[in-house]
Amino acid sequence: MRRFLGVAALAAMLAGWSAGALAADKLVLQLKWVTQAQFAGYYVAKDKGLYKDVGLDVDIRAGGPDVNPSQVIAGGGADVIVDWMPSALATREKGVPLVNIAQPFQRSGMELTCRADTGIKTPADFKGHTLGVWFGGNEYPFLSWMSTLGIPTEGGAGGVTVLKQGFNVDPLLQKQADCISTMSYNEYWQVIDAGLSADQLVVFKYEDEGAATLEDGLYTLEKNLKDPAMVDKLARFVKASMKGWDWAVANQAEAVQIVLNNDATGAQTEKHQTRMLSEIAKLVGSNPKGTGWLDPAAYDRTVKILLSGKSAPVITKAPEGAWTHDVFDKAMAMP
Repeated sequence: MRRFLGVAALAAMLAGWSAGALAADKLVLQLKWVTQAQFAGYYVAKDKGLYKDVGLDVDIRAGGPDVNPSQVIAGGGADVIVDWMPSALATREKGVPLVNIAQPFQRSGMELTCRADTGIKTPADFKGHTLGVWFGGNEYPFLSWMSTLGIPTEGGAGGVTVLKQGFNVDPLLQKQADCISTMSYNEYWQVIDAGLSADQLVVFKYEDEGAATLEDGLYTLEKNLKDPAMVDKLARFVKASMKGWDWAVANQAEAVQIVLNNDATGAQTEKHQTRMLSEIAKLVGSNPKGTGWLDPAAYDRTVKILLSGKSAPVITKAPEGAWTHDVFDKAMAMP
């Protein structure tokens, strides 16, 4: 005897099938730092439904002082991470096969900010002084720069004393260090807000010193690029993310509000995030091939700097297969 599904049962089955067929693909993005305008493009892409439009359900996970993105992805905790290229290439040489699939930031925002009353006017004046440096992968550009200058980092009159700097500006304010690491979009302004004026500071931008390396890029593992389904998912992610960045740069006031709405800690202020996004927009810049395209010349420059250390190069050989345009090209070919 034939059995026929009732109308209600058939409708329920079709609804279940439709929901399953249309279910968004999940993807985890691990940020390099806490929720702030440095990552506005990703929050905008999520808030504006750009990820949803390409069939993705993206989980954006904030970072912090105890989060190393490379370790997170190596342990299976993320599909894509935001990291600086020096850290990513050093990690790759140590055995974690990270690959750059897009490069939203075209310029470096890294600086060394010194008190003018220390007498430091040029990099040659660093000798004999204490310099604050971030670690956890952020120290590589600094160490490469000092090595290129021929300045030892073990102290002494002919070298510099390195102070392991927390992610704040206290060492400069309390005169524990003569210079500290700052970003043009963040810590520099914290120093200003703390009461020091621009004429009381001497700022050395890595870009101006020929020591700039590529910063916030998107990285995944090599194995992901061998899976066509994953490559498709990554391409959709890059497509939506770069749209998010373009929108954030063009609509900064609203983008700042989106960032603030996603700050679960409530620690960020509108004033600081507005200033931050204005500076971040300068780093993202414009690219004739599209936001996120990795310039091979910039990659080569970064590798050259990391290899150039006279005493302790960050990497010992030029990497192979550390970046690809395949995901980006696939993303840009999408409607």
